[in-house]
Amino acid sequence: MKKMRIDILTAVPDLFNSPLNSSIIQRAQNKGKVEIFVHNIRDYAFNKHKQIDDKPFGGGPGMVLKPEPFFECIEKLLSERKYDHIIFTTPKGKIFNQKIANKFSLCQNLMFLTGHYKDIDDRVREKFATDEISIGNFVLTGGELPSLLMIDAIIRLIPGVLNDSESALNDSFQDGEQIEAPCYTRPAEYKGMKVPEVLLSGNEKEIKIWKQDQSKLLTEKWKNLNNKRIT
Repeated sequence: MKKMRIDILTAVPDLFNSPLNSSIIQRAQNKGKVEIFVHNIRDYAFNKHKQIDDKPFGGGPGMVLKPEPFFECIEKLLSERKYDHIIFTTPKGKIFNQKIANKFSLCQNLMFLTGHYKDIDDRVREKFATDEISIGNFVLTGGELPSLLMIDAIIRLIPGVLNDSESALNDSFQDGEQIEAPCYTRPAEYKGMKVPEVLLSGNEKEIKIWKQDQSKLLTEKWKNLNNKRIT
């Protein structure tokens, strides 16, 4: 597989500096597994003041990001390469999950369109977005953080990014709606709290059974928690 390329369009590029240059995402770039380009839409604004937002037509609070900078930047990028998915981050979209992360991790070129303030002019979504993705039923100041969460989930799945001991194949949700068993490390006892004896036994068969049982229990608990209505 060739190196994955990710392009991010944003009104606040500084939000990406630390997350994209830390931990697994930085490692993936250093290994040559992914290239990430952050595009400041202000660089594509038409007027001399580099204005990128304006009041919404029809009235109402908040400011809306103008269409021109997005159109200019997206059309430039599309003239240079094809994109497997152009992802519009929005609370109105499909909820992101591990299945979607797996699908995106197999792609060559991804583009993220991140809004800020009230929203992006909807003509940007209508013209370019192939996917509208949300990270949950709540509203944030912008789409930058959702895009970073998705990028982290996607990149760690690219073969060679994680080493064997960090393999993503055993993560929660890789096998449908299944939660991974609890993890422990040294010391075996800390402040009176002991690691389950079975994990210290060296009996691989019993350990496997324990992990499967714990996974089932935690999955059932997770489902019950998420089925409860918050009041």
